[in-house]
Amino acid sequence: MFDGFVKPVDEMSACNRLPRQKGDIVRLPGPCGPVSGRVVESLQGGRELRPVAIGNEPVLVDRDVQMALWVLYELFYRGFEGVDAGREWDPELITLRGVIERRVERELRSATRGRLNQLLAREEAVGDLILDLVEEDEGPSLSSFLRRDATVEQMRDFLSQRSVQQLKESDPQAFLIPRLTGRAKAALAELQYDEFGGGRASHLHQDMYAETLVSAGLDPRYGAYIDEATAVTLAAANVMSLLALNRRLVPVGVGHFAAFEASSSVPSRRIAAGLERLGLGAAARYFEEHVEADAVHEQIAARDVCGAVVEQTPDLLSEVVFGALCTVHLDRLSADDLLTRWGVAGDESEAAS
Repeated sequence: MFDGFVKPVDEMSACNRLPRQKGDIVRLPGPCGPVSGRVVESLQGGRELRPVAIGNEPVLVDRDVQMALWVLYELFYRGFEGVDAGREWDPELITLRGVIERRVERELRSATRGRLNQLLAREEAVGDLILDLVEEDEGPSLSSFLRRDATVEQMRDFLSQRSVQQLKESDPQAFLIPRLTGRAKAALAELQYDEFGGGRASHLHQDMYAETLVSAGLDPRYGAYIDEATAVTLAAANVMSLLALNRRLVPVGVGHFAAFEASSSVPSRRIAAGLERLGLGAAARYFEEHVEADAVHEQIAARDVCGAVVEQTPDLLSEVVFGALCTVHLDRLSADDLLTRWGVAGDESEAAS
C-alpha cells in the first residue's frame, strides 16, 4: 500500500538520487541500471558511449531503458547542466536511441494490432474513429478514483508523476508542425497557440501545471521528480517524443495527439473535483482550464488535423488510428501502474467510476 509522500517503489531503489536542478538548468538523473548508467556516464564525462546491450524483456516497462531514452530525448529539449549541447547529435547516442525506439514501436504495434484491425473494419471517418475509440475505452478509471477516493498523498503522487510530461506540455507536438502542410498545419498551429498561452506567458499550460504543483505542496521545477518517475510514466512521456522526432511517424503522432486531447476533458473535471474534495482547490486551475479547452481541442485535432492528413493521403489512415491506440494503451498502463502502486484493487477503481 502506498503510504508516503511521493514514495518511490521498489523498482527505483537502485537509483542514485541527485538534486535535479540549479536555477533553470536540469541536472542529469541518477542511473537505474546498465543502459541509463552508460548514457549518464558518457554525458557526465564527455566520453564516447561504451557498448551496452538491451535485454530481451519488454522495454515499455523497463525503467532503466526508459530512463536512458528520456535522457537521450532531453538533449533535444533543454539539455543538462555541464553537458555539451553538441551531444544532441552524437552519432553513438543517436544509434542507441534508434535501437530503443524500434523496440518501443514494435511493442506498441503488437499490443494494439487486434484493436486496430477492428476499428479499421468500421470504415468510418478518422475523426469519428478516434473520438469513438476514446469514448468506448473501458480501462481502469484513474480520474474517477482521484475524484472520490484518493488521499492527499496519492493525489500528490499522481501530480508529481504527471509533471514529467506536463511541465513540457505540447513541446513534443511542436516538432510536428513543420512536417505538416495545409489545413493540418494550420489546425495544429491553432491548437498549439492555445497550449502555449495564446500570446500570454501567464497562460502557458506547462507553467500553469507548475503552479498546480506549488499549490499542492510540490516542487515545480522541470525534471524535479524524474528520479521518482516509474517506467510507465517515463514511457508515456517518451512516446510523445518518439512520434514527434521521427518524420516517418508524424501520422502516428497526430493520431496520438488527437486521442490525448479527446481523453482529457472529462478526466480533468474529475481531477479538479478531487482536488477540491481534498482541500487543494487552489491546485485545480490547470485542470479546470482543460475541461472546456480540450472539449474544443479534441474536435479540431481529430477532425481537422487528422482528417486533413488522411484526406491528403488516405493510405495513412491506419497509422493515424494506431497513434490514437497508443494513447489509449499507455493511459491503461499508467492507470494500472498507479493504482497498483497505491494498493488499489481493480474492482475498487471500477466502482469509483
